[in-house]
Amino acid sequence: MTESEQPSVPLSVLLADPALGLRRIAGPAGDQLVSTVGTTEIEDPSPYLVGGELLLTAGVRLPLDAEGVDTYVRRVVAAGVSALGFGVAPVHDEVPAELVAACDRHGLPLLRLPPATPFVAVGQATYAAIAEARNRELREISRAQSALAAAAARPDALRAVLAQLSGHTGAWAVLHDARGNELFSAGARPASPTPGRVRELAVRTLARVRTGSAGRSAPAAAADHEGGVHLTVHTLPGADGTAMALALGQASTTAPTLVHRQVTGTAAVLLALLTSPRHALGTDTHSAGALVRLMLGASPADVAPVLTPAGTTEGAGHWVVVHGRYATAPSPGDDPAQLATLGTALGTPYLYVDGPELKALIPGAPDVRPEVPAQAADLGWVLGFSAPVPASDLAHADVRAGRALQRALAAQVPAVVHTRDPLTVHGLVPAADARELARTRFAPLDEAGSPGAPVLVETLRIWLTLHGSWDRTAAALHVHRNTVRHRLARVAELLDVDLQDPGARMELWFALHWLPGEDQDRSG
Repeated sequence: MTESEQPSVPLSVLLADPALGLRRIAGPAGDQLVSTVGTTEIEDPSPYLVGGELLLTAGVRLPLDAEGVDTYVRRVVAAGVSALGFGVAPVHDEVPAELVAACDRHGLPLLRLPPATPFVAVGQATYAAIAEARNRELREISRAQSALAAAAARPDALRAVLAQLSGHTGAWAVLHDARGNELFSAGARPASPTPGRVRELAVRTLARVRTGSAGRSAPAAAADHEGGVHLTVHTLPGADGTAMALALGQASTTAPTLVHRQVTGTAAVLLALLTSPRHALGTDTHSAGALVRLMLGASPADVAPVLTPAGTTEGAGHWVVVHGRYATAPSPGDDPAQLATLGTALGTPYLYVDGPELKALIPGAPDVRPEVPAQAADLGWVLGFSAPVPASDLAHADVRAGRALQRALAAQVPAVVHTRDPLTVHGLVPAADARELARTRFAPLDEAGSPGAPVLVETLRIWLTLHGSWDRTAAALHVHRNTVRHRLARVAELLDVDLQDPGARMELWFALHWLPGEDQDRSG
């Protein structure tokens, strides 16, 4: 425990106690902290002091000359005494003027104790005030810990925990990954360059921990103070000794107190749990049981209710499928903290990551548009979302999520959500007639040869989706633009259509939606 964390009481509390009758007669007017009370009547008490004392004396051995008094005061100031209390009578009828002058000269608060105030009473009042201050601190810490625990149980747990941390410490709180990406933050954002300084401190601290001894990591902290702003960074404890990948940063215009440090420590532990693979990626028995049932032949619709989070009733059995691609290099691989943070941001433990590719299942409610978390883009992912569907319709939702991802990549946006309008032209055509029309319209493609009808159909679909852009279609399909032109020329030849004709494009667009396997996109 540092000196600033010692149990203490402001000097003003003792001065305000009418039972003591203390009066400041010299020294600065600041509110010094008193951590203990000592009584001495020796000429040089400095070897017996630890700092933070209210030192009481009746002046029995106080030097008689001004130079000796000055030496006495200079020594106790060097020892870290917070204030000097002088009791008048029976030795001195009044506080010596030389002592008043020396305390003013060396910046030591000097208190006058009236004859009716015993030194023991000052000690009792001081310790009672310290105990009450410590009880207030403990109550504040307890309230903050309860609020943090409640926040950790919310669906937006990471953001909620940071908000509570900021509220109880008065600091801007931010969660960074090892690359310095800002994942979540809470509180009033400080002016530049403070956010950048927090980021740099977080990256340096994480790098230092990752390159520590024995190849194992332990939580570490760092602090900086410049321009009246206090910066702190705490790395989050890794699972099973793995390297740190996340850091909690704070910026405040006041120095952290003991309460603030205790609250921050609790928040760091909760954030570590929330971003751990066990919590965010799901290793519970319900998920394991669902996997066993699937492998033994059960359908997704049979096991989906088991995977629905506890307390979810509305829309139970509905799911959103997410496809993702890591847009920057290198890919996150199997970094557990990165994946756990992504799972927490998406609000699901059901993630599958294969290199730069991602698939996820998110519990949803019917007719509720999925929320796109900004943190996913901050982590480097581009996402495509399906609309919420019953478990029996997951295969079609998987296709829609993949196409939404292709549109997001082509448009260079962080995410695209598949939507459908129940009042569409598809509802005007009977399903059976629509499917037969589509089969007939695209039947000539079966004779296309390499690369095959499915490739030609998908190329046509992407090209129409991107409004006839050759370059964006090539980017979405990861092929050369000349390959796109060649494929579409083959489609136009076999279907005997002019792809520059808006009417022909419209006809083909509807037919694509009516192909077998695509009819689930229709409503009505």
